[in-house]
Amino acid sequence: MSSPSGDESGIRFELLDDHVGVITLDRPEARNALTHAMYADLERFVRDAPGRGVRCLVITGSDPAFCSGDDVRQVMGGGAEGKAPVLTDRTPRLTPAADALLHTDVPVIAAVNGAAVGWGMELALMADIRVASEKAKFGELFVLRGLVSDAPGLGRLAQLVGREKAAEILFTGDVFDAVTARDIGLVSRVVPHVDLMSTALGLAAKIAANPPLAVQRLKAGLRSTLDPDWKELGAWVSRNLGELFATEDHREGVRAFLEKRPPNFRGR
Repeated sequence: MSSPSGDESGIRFELLDDHVGVITLDRPEARNALTHAMYADLERFVRDAPGRGVRCLVITGSDPAFCSGDDVRQVMGGGAEGKAPVLTDRTPRLTPAADALLHTDVPVIAAVNGAAVGWGMELALMADIRVASEKAKFGELFVLRGLVSDAPGLGRLAQLVGREKAAEILFTGDVFDAVTARDIGLVSRVVPHVDLMSTALGLAAKIAANPPLAVQRLKAGLRSTLDPDWKELGAWVSRNLGELFATEDHREGVRAFLEKRPPNFRGR
């Protein structure tokens, strides 16, 4: 096993001896909420994986959560007037971390050890295979902040669970448990929490032991057959987020979350 790499951003990479790479979101005190620096490191680790000999990636979080989404104060501006969140000050495009994950030919397994909500659920959706702990929870919370989901919530969720169930998940922002996720087809299996990483790493090692060029071509073929134009969809998401970030409803959704009270949305 190699030594882990990474810095103080809250995310680390580890290369195992069997060509398996492990990316761990490691900000447990914030339930692995993503900061700008973590997004940048996530993109870097994914893009660098092929050059480091990685044949399968496993993404997980430090307990108790997988990923609780964006750091509300840093990435969403804490609901403050005039404080521009990410995505609003540039040409509309797919976010770089999503671009890296959606276009890599390295198979990705999400080992979902706890809450995967907001962009944490988007992260799980970008994996090819999702293995869930019995403690896992899922939710597309964007509508509760007055926003749309990122591209995977639109381009992958309905593939997995069907359009009607995807609409229910996206429109309500409801959070659901691991067994429900398995029953609707969102995850491939649910395992006891103590067995999560051994299960995910065993599956990753099995994939990594296969001919890497054939596995890469199979993943590229799945993407070509099933996926939308991610760059076009990412630009649509970015444009709409830019408009929605400026609404009163978004600021109210963030403030209500931080103040732990029900929101009062006004449609403006």
